[in-house]
Amino acid sequence: MQPRPQARRKPRAHLAHRAAWLLPLVLLATACTPRARPAPPPAAIETATAGQGAAAAQRNPRAKPLPPDAAYPELFAAVQSAWLFEDQKLFADAVPRRAPAAIEADYLARRAEPGFDLARFVATHFILPQPVEATAVERHDTLRAHIDALWPLLTRRSAQPDAHDSLLPLPQPYVVPGGRFREVYYWDSYFTMLGLVESGERALSRQMLDNFAHLIDAWGHVPNGNRSYYLSRSQPPFFSHMVALEARDDPAVLVRYLPQLRREHAFWMDGAGELAPGQAARRAVRLRDGSLLNRYWDDREVPRPESFMQDRETAAESERPAAEVYRDLRAGAESGWDYSSRWLDDGMRLHTIRTTAIVPVDLNSLLHHLETTISTGCARAGDDACERDYRERAERRAAAMAVHLWHPDGYYTDYDHVRGRPRDALTAAALFPLHAAIASPARARSTAAAMRSHLLQPGGLVTTAVDTGQQWDAPNVWAPLQWIAVDGLHRYGEEALARDIARRFLLNVQTVFDRERKLVEKYDADGALQGGGGGEYPLQDGFGWTNGVVLKLFAQYPDLEQTVPSEVAPTGSRR
Repeated sequence: MQPRPQARRKPRAHLAHRAAWLLPLVLLATACTPRARPAPPPAAIETATAGQGAAAAQRNPRAKPLPPDAAYPELFAAVQSAWLFEDQKLFADAVPRRAPAAIEADYLARRAEPGFDLARFVATHFILPQPVEATAVERHDTLRAHIDALWPLLTRRSAQPDAHDSLLPLPQPYVVPGGRFREVYYWDSYFTMLGLVESGERALSRQMLDNFAHLIDAWGHVPNGNRSYYLSRSQPPFFSHMVALEARDDPAVLVRYLPQLRREHAFWMDGAGELAPGQAARRAVRLRDGSLLNRYWDDREVPRPESFMQDRETAAESERPAAEVYRDLRAGAESGWDYSSRWLDDGMRLHTIRTTAIVPVDLNSLLHHLETTISTGCARAGDDACERDYRERAERRAAAMAVHLWHPDGYYTDYDHVRGRPRDALTAAALFPLHAAIASPARARSTAAAMRSHLLQPGGLVTTAVDTGQQWDAPNVWAPLQWIAVDGLHRYGEEALARDIARRFLLNVQTVFDRERKLVEKYDADGALQGGGGGEYPLQDGFGWTNGVVLKLFAQYPDLEQTVPSEVAPTGSRR
């Protein structure tokens, strides 16, 4: 079967992966005139750091570096508006060769000159990054051997980044996802760490944990990634899972990282103490009955630097104030599900995004785990008051989730705190309460049945049941959600479904590997057994969390490592 062309929200993203990276080099080498693009009216560019409140600034006194859209706002907007690079993250990651203020001043002084060439100016004043090439690894016959050989290619150091680089320094080596993702990412890294442990790379896994503790110490939270333009948001909070992973062999880890665990909790709960019923502040939401839960958020309300023009175009399609749309887009990026019909009023229209109005079931499951981990750490440290406080917080959260994050049709779901009702869409996030072990047996069985009926596909468990062209919708399957599903279902005795999900996903990964000798960021589950599509950029290979989940599934089901390549595909046709 021929691979199906990748679906894209905009025609420009149909470029192949390698072609997308060759384009900027050709542009700069030839100093061609940037192609004209119709653009919405410019959005205001923040000239200060992310909009933290005074209390947050007091807790985190370290000055935040300016993101590139604030360090050289006029030049940045001009380059992105001209679509000088097909992938807008490329210029966000470019390194200024001298002080950004001096480059901005030079640009402002010269831009009106006859014959001024923006592409040549950028080539002169910036160092352009290159993708992380994972295809350079030598050929291996098995998935395991290929993944083991990938770890060194994906490992980076950034103790002392170049001057003016948007990269935030980390004290220890770390593993990047691959492709356009040249920095460490928060929730990706937990699944990567699972694989590192299975590969025997325990020291590197611990170094990853140390890096995330460092980020919390330095910035008060774990940013989306170690870039200045990611500091205004986080990602799904898996730090407590990272601590628990390392604590299996060293229980003292629970006490050692207790300060960072509590500080991350404070970040997510900032402002909660002052909320009246029906109010929300930053990431905390007080529901009308007084229950306290959480949402995704971002402290800035301007276009994302790495998707600058996509965000402008989306906001221009909406009748809402552009700042509201930008905030919801950014909050969607904090969720890791960027983007999905899960956050939209109209699943086919991204500008209807309402992320900040939604209380997500996965986020609150993760925060329940954070609270129980802190409680366990406090008990080990002999702090009875702390143990009791966080245990009661976790119990209250679980009780609120049982009331508000359950759909009458029989599955866990998100909650619209503005409209005061559960969201109807069934998504793979419904399995997070099982992964967190806070579902009742009856609700676990009901949710498992919904997954089997509506989201299980030949290539694995899809994120949603609808195909919108967004990458976190059908027909895509994503490695982290496969592991959450398998682990959660296994915890509740739904072993047949757990194993079936693992088998289907591994067959998908194996098929692509046999054909293309690579692992990719996401996969298509509809029977084609190929890489996934949709979203704002071409399919990326590497790939950190896929590598980790594959090895973890092999550990869970050792027989599948040997039998998947020769099994009959779920569609009934042999590979």
